[in-house]
Amino acid sequence: MSRLSDLASSPMIREFAVGAAQQAVAPVADFIAPTVNVATPVGRYKEYTSKHRFKIPNTLRPVGGRAVELGWTADDKTFNCAFNAIDYPIDIQEAMASEDMENALQEAAVEAAEVGGLAHETAVINAAVAALSAQNKTWNAGADPIADLDAAVYTVMKAAKYGSLMGVRIVFGADAFKGLKNHPNVRNKFVVVAGGGSAAVPMSAINQGSIGELIVGVPETRTSFMVADISQEGETENVQFLLSSKILVFACRPSPTRRDPSFMKTFRLSNQWMVPGTYMRDDGRAEVAKFDWSEDVKVTNSVAAVLLNPTFG
Repeated sequence: MSRLSDLASSPMIREFAVGAAQQAVAPVADFIAPTVNVATPVGRYKEYTSKHRFKIPNTLRPVGGRAVELGWTADDKTFNCAFNAIDYPIDIQEAMASEDMENALQEAAVEAAEVGGLAHETAVINAAVAALSAQNKTWNAGADPIADLDAAVYTVMKAAKYGSLMGVRIVFGADAFKGLKNHPNVRNKFVVVAGGGSAAVPMSAINQGSIGELIVGVPETRTSFMVADISQEGETENVQFLLSSKILVFACRPSPTRRDPSFMKTFRLSNQWMVPGTYMRDDGRAEVAKFDWSEDVKVTNSVAAVLLNPTFG
């Protein structure tokens, strides 16, 4: 075994790789579709739709009777954690010259985790948008965006039917947040009272969190700055925000299970997230640090989310 192979199998490097992966997916992807750790790569989960809604079972057991069973039915869906992998070749000559292969492997883990995290966030946002029909809103000077967001939160909570166990979250597209922050009927809600008078709060003090405090239930909020070049090969670069002018309001438990009615989840095989390893490349000139993981992103309750598409006039 090589020095690089020995390091890749060490518990310290494995923990470092997992930590790097967790940091890389934290911003928005894990906020929309939190991880459900599963024991097998293929298994069952509950999907809720307008036809198959979540229902609270009657847990009262009559004397001599059977308890309610939390089983699986033919209507339940199957997750299948697809394999993902990133290779990071390290030239044999560089490896022989390096006195600190541990740092080299950690650098590889960080870069692989960042690329994997970006790919995962793109997949989550695209799946969320594809699952919902956007509701167009005209938020001109006479509109009340906060009232519309309040209504969306109520819609989501009623659709989830999970009471106070279920949280509501909001993700603003970058353009939507800019428009919302500058809307007169949002700015007017932020004032500072001092010396018997009042003054507008500086625009720099208005952020996603402070806007969230205006909305019923004070939902957790994030802003997505994920971008992609939507131009075709050979065309001029056209970089756009993925969520752009849209606002996603959805039901979510921070630590979901296979059964709860959260909007989205990411199923991941337990203890198999960004697993490091090595192999020798076929030309014998590079040893490859490899990182493997498996996941399946699912929309598990499409009715427990609202996608707003506002235009600002």
